[in-house]
Parts: sequence; structure tokens; C-alpha cells
Amino acid sequence: MSSESTEVWTGWYRDRRGAEAIVITADGRHVATRIRGIEYTGASFAALRATGEDGQVLGGCVLEWDLPLPVVTDGVAQQATLSCLLTLGERSDLSLTLHYGGTAYESGIAGGDFEEALGRVRRQLPPGTEFGRKLLQAA
Repeated sequence: MSSESTEVWTGWYRDRRGAEAIVITADGRHVATRIRGIEYTGASFAALRATGEDGQVLGGCVLEWDLPLPVVTDGVAQQATLSCLLTLGERSDLSLTLHYGGTAYESGIAGGDFEEALGRVRRQLPPGTEFGRKLLQAA
């Protein structure tokens, strides 16, 4: 993802009050979403804060979304899906699962660090296989 483009992904927000569909935007430097009428932005998913004066940190919830991610093996691109599950509470727990070629590659729990979790998935891919683009350079 280049810093000039904005990506949009759909997903779910869940907390003790229930669940609602959300839209997540990412421009390579920031991510943002609107939950129950409040806009949250941050440099990473684990750092989402309400915009405005109080800047309350998003917590006590689960965010779940899928994003398309091309995977390139020996120069041939194939479409894959990266499923993301982020729990925000006293600590942030992130789990990524790449669905590619009939196999699910899982990161396990990786704290709130998206790049660390993505690296865990990348190391499981067959030799000669890479992601077809960069994701969330600052997230």
C-alpha cells in the first residue's frame, strides 16, 4: 500500500453492549474507524483514540476484519485473504490468519504489533513466496 492511497476494509466491532458493522480506512500512516458515532484514529490499530478533546483510547472491545492481500509465488500473483482479530483491553492482542492456496497460515497472538504478526505469517509461507504489496507501513 502506498502512502498516496487509502484502503477501505469492512469488519465488526464487538463489546459488552453488542456488535456493529464498521468500516476501517488506512492510508499507510494512520488507521481510522467510526464506532457508535465516534471517530477513532491512530498510527496503529492498538493506538486508536477518539478524535476530539478527550481523546479516549479505544478499549474493552474486539475488532475483526478481512483484507485482500495478493501473494506472489515464483513471480505469479494469486489472491489471498488476511483475516484480522484484535482484542483491545488492558493489553492489545492481535491474531492474523492468511487464507492462501487452501491453507491457513496463523500468526498466533502477537500483542498489538501488526508488523510482528505479519512477519510470523510471512515466515510460514513456502519458499519463494512473498506478499504482493506492503501493508500498514506505520501500523
